[in-house]
Amino acid sequence: MGYFEIPVADLDRAIEFYTAVFGFRLERQTIDGYDMALFPRNDEAPGASGGLAKGDVYIPSKAGAIVYFSVDDVDAALKRAEAEGGSVLYPKTAIGQAGFIAEIEDSEGNRIALHSDPA
Repeated sequence: MGYFEIPVADLDRAIEFYTAVFGFRLERQTIDGYDMALFPRNDEAPGASGGLAKGDVYIPSKAGAIVYFSVDDVDAALKRAEAEGGSVLYPKTAIGQAGFIAEIEDSEGNRIALHSDPA
């Protein structure tokens, strides 16, 4: 299983954001001296999981790789993100048979993307 880390400046605020927007239950840990909150993972399934990471080497940014999160409803996720202090960077857009995508800025200033299957 792959793994990613999303840089954060305020771990408590980021946990609140990702819990409210996606419904994740995050597990706080200290790994190699860094405060982290890990997303749920399923070692029996392909894919990737990751965590929120706070520390001197973790700098939130809208540049670089974009992590896509699957959601049931892009519109609902956008509303939850805005309610939690995030902003819409790229509005909901149809991508044909692959469904819908959108991009948001999270509570920490990172660009993340949303994807849902077609309705």
